[in-house]
Amino acid sequence: MKTKAAVLYEYNTPLIIETLELDDPKENEVLVQFRVAGLCHSDLSIIKGVPFPPLPCLLGHEGAGVVEAVGPGVTKVKPGDHVLLMWVPVCGQCHYCLKGLYSSCVNKQTGLAGTMLDGTHRLSKEGRPINVQLGVGAFSEYNVVSDLSIIPIAPEIPFDIAIYGCAVMTGFGAVFNTAKVRPGSHVAVVGVGGIGLNVIQGAVLANATKIIAIDIIQDKLEMAKRFGATHVINAASGSPVEEAMEITGGMGVDYAFEASGRQEAAMTCYQIIGRGGYVVLVGIPGIGSEITLPLRDFPLMEKNILGCNYGSGDIRKDLNILIDLYVMGRLKLSELITGRYHLEQINEGFKDLETGRNARGVIEYVRG
Repeated sequence: MKTKAAVLYEYNTPLIIETLELDDPKENEVLVQFRVAGLCHSDLSIIKGVPFPPLPCLLGHEGAGVVEAVGPGVTKVKPGDHVLLMWVPVCGQCHYCLKGLYSSCVNKQTGLAGTMLDGTHRLSKEGRPINVQLGVGAFSEYNVVSDLSIIPIAPEIPFDIAIYGCAVMTGFGAVFNTAKVRPGSHVAVVGVGGIGLNVIQGAVLANATKIIAIDIIQDKLEMAKRFGATHVINAASGSPVEEAMEITGGMGVDYAFEASGRQEAAMTCYQIIGRGGYVVLVGIPGIGSEITLPLRDFPLMEKNILGCNYGSGDIRKDLNILIDLYVMGRLKLSELITGRYHLEQINEGFKDLETGRNARGVIEYVRG
């Protein structure tokens, strides 16, 4: 069959909207008709030159849609079911899964390579294979995915929940799984885009008492307030370290989440944590990014640095928890989305993301 898709052929160039050939699903694979795809900063990083997967590549790792067909051996869904996509197809049986490191499942390496789990491709253009980002490839009207990459959702759940597949899962998991934020804690979030806003939502649910949002764009800080930030700091107009220390009475915060992938933001996080505090690195920095830290602080002040990938939990379980929290009215969804686009407007959407106009944009597929 044919599908309209947005493909990256060359770094630092616009995505190309074109028609691709899509093969039928094979064993344990599912054909999904996407309804919504999220625009994530990780997609933008690949556009700017992060070499995983190799080009040409169909991007998009946040997606939700309807099952169109299933291959042999698929039992968890049937045609017509609504599904949410995961960008790590968790096997549950490998060395990392058995250690509880589900986001490091060996299947993730196949996703980084851009192929299906069997090492082959389902998409092509005039005979040339097209790689797919992390086994999802949501910037296409249709795509074939592993049945390990999908979670069934109730038909009454809006397809906007596609953004739960990365931004919400990562931010929420960073709070509850990686940091294990305690009630009454003081929390700071540096970078309040899609992930940072969900760190704030998670900190609210964890009953943190001071939640400090730090960014250089005032509109994002105003949005952070609506998501539960108790204090905001515009780092473009003052010293975020001095202001954070003033807010905490000179003690520093208990947890500082870096959600922008910037070296200076990571250093700010380190400087504003107090004794026994934790820096949680959530944003993905560029290749070769480094910071220099005073080693004496680690034993003498018991400072800690933690890494968080995809929320550091069992994505299959945690995504269902997030859906339940949404249904209960305890997690915001529509309020996260600041821009809606058709597939033909995808490059405009990424431009808005890069310039800070969007906290979270989504592609909506229009059906005739």
